[in-house]
Amino acid sequence: MKKFEETTIDTEQIFNGHIIQVQVDTVKLPNDKISTREMVKHPGAVAIIPITNDGKILFVEQYRKPLEKSIVEIPAGKLEKGEEPIQTAVRELEEETGYTTATESLKFVDSFYTSPGFADEKMYIYLTTDIEKLDIEVEGDEDEFVELLELTLDEAFMYMKEERIHDAKTNYALMYVKAQGLM
Repeated sequence: MKKFEETTIDTEQIFNGHIIQVQVDTVKLPNDKISTREMVKHPGAVAIIPITNDGKILFVEQYRKPLEKSIVEIPAGKLEKGEEPIQTAVRELEEETGYTTATESLKFVDSFYTSPGFADEKMYIYLTTDIEKLDIEVEGDEDEFVELLELTLDEAFMYMKEERIHDAKTNYALMYVKAQGLM
C-alpha cells in the first residue's frame, strides 16, 4: 500500500467533454473513513519556450474565458491521443506562432502536475533556441484566437508584475530561463 493511499470504492462520471472529464470518486481513507473526491481528468499538455536568434521569447496572447480576460503565455496545448509530448511541442509552436523547430533542437526542461488537488493534468515544458518562420501558416484550432508577441526577458518580467503574464507554466518558464542564465 502507498503512503496515505485512498482506495476507490465507486466512481461517478459527471461530465465527458472534448478536453476534460469530471468524476466524483467515493474513497476509503487511510483511517477507514469514507469521503468523496471531485476530480478533473485531463490528457496532459505541453508548453514550449521558443527563444529567437535576437534574444527574445515568443509568446501568444489569448482570451481565457475562465479568467474573463486575455493573458500572455508561452505557446502550449493539450496532448492528442497517441502523440508524444515532443511532437505536441512542435505542433503547438507551429499552430500558435507560425514558427517551427526540429525535434532534435528541443530540450526537455521539466514536467509537473498543474493542480494535483483536483486534476491529473501533467504539463511538459520544452525549450528551443533554434526556430525558423514557416513559409506557409499551419492552421490551428478553429476556436482559438491568438496574437504573437516577442519579448525580452526584462519585458516578460514587467508583464508578470503587471499580471499580463499570470499563469503558472509561463511564470515557471521565465524563472527557468533566468535561473539558467539563458538570456
